Amino acid sequence: MKSTFNIHQFTEGILSSNISFVSKAITLVESTRPEHQEQAQQIINAIIAYSGQSFRLGITGVPGVGKSTFIESFGLEVIERGHKLAVLAIDPSSQLSKGSILGDKTRMEQLSVHPKAFIRPSPSSGSLGGVARKTKESIIICEAAGYDYILVETVGVGQSETAVHQLTDFFLLLMLAGAGDELQGIKRGIMEMADGMVITKADGSNADKAKAARAEYARAMHLFPPTESNWIPKVLTCSSTERKGISEVYDMIDQYRRHTLANGFFEIKRNRQTKQWLHQTIHDLLIDRFYNNPDVRQEIGKIEQQLQQNTLNPYQAAVDLFKKLHP
Repeated sequence: MKSTFNIHQFTEGILSSNISFVSKAITLVESTRPEHQEQAQQIINAIIAYSGQSFRLGITGVPGVGKSTFIESFGLEVIERGHKLAVLAIDPSSQLSKGSILGDKTRMEQLSVHPKAFIRPSPSSGSLGGVARKTKESIIICEAAGYDYILVETVGVGQSETAVHQLTDFFLLLMLAGAGDELQGIKRGIMEMADGMVITKADGSNADKAKAARAEYARAMHLFPPTESNWIPKVLTCSSTERKGISEVYDMIDQYRRHTLANGFFEIKRNRQTKQWLHQTIHDLLIDRFYNNPDVRQEIGKIEQQLQQNTLNPYQAAVDLFKKLHP
């Protein structure tokens, strides 16, 4: 992709909610080409003062929970409540081909064509927890474009969801009733981070199971230590296909927003998000520059050959490499 627009045109286009410019700007952010990254950061610098005025919701869930169906149903509720919605749906990148399906937009048939909604599926590019490295910059662009409700969907494969928790104001966990013991291992850590939980597919013959699961999870949530925000996480049920319980989910999240704004925790968490963005960027830059160093590449090639002969300790090799470059 070669951009033919200057920074002023991008800025004006984004601030006027031009979806074409919003999409192009996010594409520049996601690009790994140096010239695209330079232009992307110039755009971010120009619009960052217009960002920050949204509510950021993170959503994750176990496989098969129906995240896309829930997001469409919930997204329509958000719009009906008077908001403009941006959905950043992070798709898993293949570790082999580095490609991703990017099919969320096609599964959200009503929301994807709504004039007050913007859906952007993005590859996770191997980031832990399925969160794209540039999601923060994408949030800034969407906020500057006037989207006051930002929804970030994670892959939800049971990896660490800490990254999306640090990016958003409210972390929502979607669960199934009777999911089975095989999922117990991924529940605890994510449950402790969740500000709220929703048992999906609470309809038909599954309604009673969902109600029982809600009671069980509610008891479990009360056993966790008190949260820093002094908010007690709630557990609700919903049917995304029938749009039952969706308004209650919105009300729960809005209650949390008002609660944290009143006690000052909302601002505290936003400040932490900004600091985390800084340190994550430093981390990424250090890794990129280290591996792109010609001397490092040459030394690593030699080390890898020695490792194949089983004559070298990998840890010691790494320590020696750092000492050689930074004595």
